Amino acid sequence: MLDFDLAELYEVETKRLKEAVRRNSKRFPDDFMFELNSKEFKNLRSQFASSSWGGSRYLPFAFTEQGVAMLSSVLNSPKAIDVNISIMRAFVMMRQIAFNYKELGDKIAELEHKYNKQFADVYEALDLLLQDKETQEDFAKRKRIGYKIPDRKI
Repeated sequence: MLDFDLAELYEVETKRLKEAVRRNSKRFPDDFMFELNSKEFKNLRSQFASSSWGGSRYLPFAFTEQGVAMLSSVLNSPKAIDVNISIMRAFVMMRQIAFNYKELGDKIAELEHKYNKQFADVYEALDLLLQDKETQEDFAKRKRIGYKIPDRKI
C-alpha cells in the first residue's frame, strides 16, 4: 500500500506518516517498506488522477504487509493504536491455536502408539487363527485334559 492510502486509513496526514517512518527507519527494513523511484511513480501517476497543483512533491513510500503492521506501532493516532492492539490480539490468538494444534497432534501420536501395540496383538492372534491346516490338525489330535465324564448307561 502507498503512504497516502495508509495515512487516510490511519487517520493521519501523509506528512506525519512519512515523518514517523523516517524517525523510526530501523523498524522498516527493505522487506517492510521502500520508496518508489521516479519511473515507478510516473507509471503510477498515469494510472491515477493527480491534483490540480501537480500532486505530491515527494516520491511515495510503498509498504508491504509487515510494513503496514509496523506502521501501526509507530503512529500515534487513535485508529493506528486500535489497529496495533488488534494485531497483537491476533498474534496471541494464533499462538494459542498453534499450541492447541501441537497438543492435539501429540495426543493423536500417543493414541496411535498405544493402539498400534494393541492392534499388533490382534494381528498376531489373527495370524494364529489362520495358520495352515497342519497346525489345526495337530490341535485336533492333542491329548485332552480336564474332567472326563465316564460313560454310564442307565
